[in-house]
Order: sequence, then structure tokens, then C-alpha cells
Amino acid sequence: MNIQDIREQFPILHQHVNDHPLVYLDSAATSQKPISVIEALNKYYREYNSNVHRGVHTLGTKATDGYEGAREKVRKFINAKSTEEVIFTRGATTSLNAVASSYARANLKAGDEIVITYMEHHANIIPWQQVAKATGATLKYIPLTADGQLDLEDVKKTITANTKIVSVMQVSNVLGTINPIKEIAKIAHKNGAIMAVDGAQSTPHMKVDVQDLDCDFFAFSGHKMCGPTGIGVLYGKKNLLENMEPFEFGGEMIDFVNLQDSTWKELPWKLEAGTPIIAGAIGLGAAIDFLDQIGMENVEAHEHKIAQYALERMSQIEGITIYGPKERAGVVTFNIDDVHPHDVATVLDAEGIAVRAGHHCAQPLMRYLDVTATARASFYLYNTEEEADKLVSALIKTKEYFTNVF
Repeated sequence: MNIQDIREQFPILHQHVNDHPLVYLDSAATSQKPISVIEALNKYYREYNSNVHRGVHTLGTKATDGYEGAREKVRKFINAKSTEEVIFTRGATTSLNAVASSYARANLKAGDEIVITYMEHHANIIPWQQVAKATGATLKYIPLTADGQLDLEDVKKTITANTKIVSVMQVSNVLGTINPIKEIAKIAHKNGAIMAVDGAQSTPHMKVDVQDLDCDFFAFSGHKMCGPTGIGVLYGKKNLLENMEPFEFGGEMIDFVNLQDSTWKELPWKLEAGTPIIAGAIGLGAAIDFLDQIGMENVEAHEHKIAQYALERMSQIEGITIYGPKERAGVVTFNIDDVHPHDVATVLDAEGIAVRAGHHCAQPLMRYLDVTATARASFYLYNTEEEADKLVSALIKTKEYFTNVF
């Protein structure tokens, strides 16, 4: 894996921000896009833009082939059994909401339990809050260890015979924690519950095998894995998807429409109402081609190396607090004593370094950590140790600036 060759594929990285070379450390929010993805989108709109499935003309056939070809690429990428189990959505948030609004509301009742964790993104909290309010089910949280991990004994204590749904992120967007999804799924299934997984922060960074994980639902977004915004995936086991009612209604997903009732197409189309996100799916397919060419094992190894290097360097800064376990994905979330995270991010931006500051759509976790906000540096396949060094130097400069000024 030649990092410089990879960086050459990302045009946006070759620019200056505030008179400094751009150091992009915000890939957990959204990744940058390689030339191949940009060109795939451009080619679709320039050469064969058309609606899919319904047309018999040549452009319609090409668009359909591109759209359905992308579905097959997703199937292989996550090792789903069938393309019937791959539903295109607007993103991981839409995918999780679909499970909550369609599957959960139809299958839960008062006295049932939904189990999640304190580290979840709002997209994997709020839909379940709404389900609990609508059905009378109880929402429970698995506690975290001191360094922000899940202890399987706590998992076993929290999941009971009354638990019907367990929904956990595979990788934390704040702590970098890599959760033992396969083991949690076993515990969930032993208690008769289904296992849903928020894979938004794992799918771009490591090899995902939904059959090996034995999860029942798996959600992820294209824009965090070199693909375009506005496209995501809901994977679901076929028997569960077949028994789900559509969560949107309209064109494309129908079989017959009568005056008082309608019937639905077969999977996956019954869950994809309206004109689908054609360009987004084609772009996601191109992103998968790009990642496959590099190899997800190589992506994961590179990120682990960069994250560990950054973690070691940052840990040497006096007055810094780093959240999460030592072994982690490519995310380092931190605070500097007496400096607000937004001030940290502002000073870093003046040095050309892009990081994220705030609650990272994880307010319950912020309260659990007893902080109002944090700063976050997130690494991807195009980042280097030199960029980690620039981050550390800029953080030292930031600390010195606020110490001297105030």
C-alpha cells in the first residue's frame, strides 16, 4: 500500500488552507472522494442519465445495469447471501430508522426491551426512543468500562428474555472502540432478540462480513467510505425483510395498485419507493471498486498504525485528556485543559488542519464522560504520520497560545 500513490487519487488533498497544506483529519464525519468516484458520477450524468427499471430504451438499460451492478458490488463487499438483502437508502440514519419504524413498531409491545449502549450515535438512539414511546417498550443501556469498552458480562446482564432488539455500533465515532458484535449477536439470539448494527464507522475501515457477524440488520453510509453523499445501505436477513412492511410508499415499489389497496414488489424493490438514488449507488459502486483494489485488510492495518502513532504522540502533551481504549479504530477524541474544543478546532484550522469539535451526535456519551464537548481527529487511508506530527505540533502551539493569552 503506497500512501503517496493513494493520496494522488484525491484531488482535494492537494490544496492549501489558510496558507498551509491541507491536513484533513475529519474522515469520521465524511471521507474525501477519489478521482474514480468523481469520474463515475460525471460519466453517469454526461453519458447515460436515465431512470431505472421501467424504461426499455438504451439509456434506461445502462442506468439500470449500473444501479443493480452497484447492488451486487455491495453484496460482495459485506458478504450478504443475496442482492435481495441489500436495500439502498439515503444513509445509515435512514437505514436505522427503517428498522425502527417498520420492523420494531410492528413487533414490539409493552414490556418488551430494546438494548443499546451509551456510546451510540443519535441515529441509533432517537429512533429507538420513538419506538419505546409508541409501543410501551423499555429502552435499556449497556454500561461502559472505564476506558469506553463493552464488557460481555455487562452485555449478558442487560440483555434478558424480554429483550427483543439489540442495536449497537460496531465502531464508536467518538471513542474509536471496536465492539465485539459477533459475541453480542450470540447473546442477543440466545435470548430471542434480533441484532441490528450501526456500521457507519466500521464499513469504511475494516472488512465486514455480515454472515460471520450473524447480525440481522446492518446499516452504513457511502459518504464515509469514499462514496458520494446521500447514499447508504440497509442489509437485512431475507426472512426479516420479507415480513417488513414498506416504510415509504409510491412508485417503483408496487406490484398492483387498486382503488382501495395495493400489493408490493418482491425484495429488494418493495423497500425502495420512488426514483432511487441512481448516481449515488453508481458512485458507491465505484468507491467499493477503489477500496477493493487497495484491500480492506491494508486499509485497516494502515489506519491502526496511524492511530497508534498519533495516540502515542498526543499522549505526551501535558494537559491533554484522550477518551477511549488504547486499541482502537482510527479516531482520537480529546480535550485540552482549560481550552474549549471549538477554540482548539479554530486554531488548528488556521494551521490548515481540519478536525471536528462538538458533541459528535453523541450527547448521552458526552454526559457519561462528564464533558460538554470534545475535539476529534479521525484518520483514513490517505493520512500519514507526517500529518499526525503536524497535528501534535499545532496542538502544542494551541496550548501555549491559550496559556500565554489567558
